[in-house]
Amino acid sequence: MTNRMTKGWFALFTIPLLLIFVTVVIIPFLMGIYYSFFDWDGIGANPMVFVGLDNYLQLFSDTRFMDSAWITVKFTILALITVNILGVTFALLVTSALKTVNAARAMLFMPNLIGGLILGYIWQFIFTDAFKIIGEATGFESVFFNWLLNPDYSLYALVFVFTWQMAGYMMIIYIAGIQGISNDVIEASMIDGASYWQRLRKIILPLLMPSFTICLFLTLSFAFKIYDVNLSLTGGGPVNSTELFALHIYNEIFGYGNYGFGQAKAVIFFVIVAAVTLTQVYITKKREVEM
Repeated sequence: MTNRMTKGWFALFTIPLLLIFVTVVIIPFLMGIYYSFFDWDGIGANPMVFVGLDNYLQLFSDTRFMDSAWITVKFTILALITVNILGVTFALLVTSALKTVNAARAMLFMPNLIGGLILGYIWQFIFTDAFKIIGEATGFESVFFNWLLNPDYSLYALVFVFTWQMAGYMMIIYIAGIQGISNDVIEASMIDGASYWQRLRKIILPLLMPSFTICLFLTLSFAFKIYDVNLSLTGGGPVNSTELFALHIYNEIFGYGNYGFGQAKAVIFFVIVAAVTLTQVYITKKREVEM
C-alpha cells in the first residue's frame, strides 16, 4: 500500500469523527463560554445583555453554588476512596484461585451495564421500601431506614450507589494491570520467602501504579460530572443536601432561567475538573515504576 493510499484511509476514518467531535463538543463549548458573558434567560425572544465578567464575579456570593461545590468535593473524595479500594479488592479476588472467577467477574461488572437513571430509580425503591422491610424484620431500624429522607445520610446513599455502579468497571482495569505483572517477579519473591502481604505491598501495588493513574482519573472525572444517578436517586434533596455540580448547573439554566449565569458556572466547573484531574495524573505518573 502506498503512502498516499495510507493517508487516504486515515483521512476517511478520521475526518468524519473529527467533524462530529467539533460539532458536538468544541462548538457548544465555545458557545457556552460566549454566553457566559451575557445576562440571558435562554429564550430567543428576549434580548441578550452583555455583562462582561459580572456572572463570574457573582459566583463568589452565590451560597447555593458554594454549597454545591462543597457537597461535590465531599462526594468525590468519598467516592474516590470507596470505588478504588473495592475495585482493587475485587481485582485481587477474581485473579486468585477461585473456581468461579468468570461468574464473579460478570456479577461484579454487571452494575456498570445499568443506565444511571434506571440505577437511581432501582436504588430509590431499595432505600424507600426494602430498607424499611429489612429494618422491621431484623430490628436494626437505626441502620435500615430511608436514607434519602435524611440530609445527614442522603449523600452517603449517593456514594453507596455510585460505588456499587463503578467498582466493577475499575476492577477490569486493575485486573489488566495485575495480569500485566510478570510471573517471574512473583515467583522470585515466593522463592525468597515473601508472604502474600509482602508481595502485595512491595511488588503488586507499586507495579499497579499505571492502573491507579487511570482509575483515579476516571473516578475523579465521573464523580465530578455525575448527573443521571443524582437526578433519579435524590433529585438534589432533601433540602439541596445532594445537589452536585452538574445538577446544580442544570437547575440554574433550565430551572431558574439564568442561562448566562449557569454557563459561567459550567465554565468554572470545567476548569475545576480539568485542574484536579490533570494534577492527579501528574502526581500519580511520577510514582509509577517499571519492571
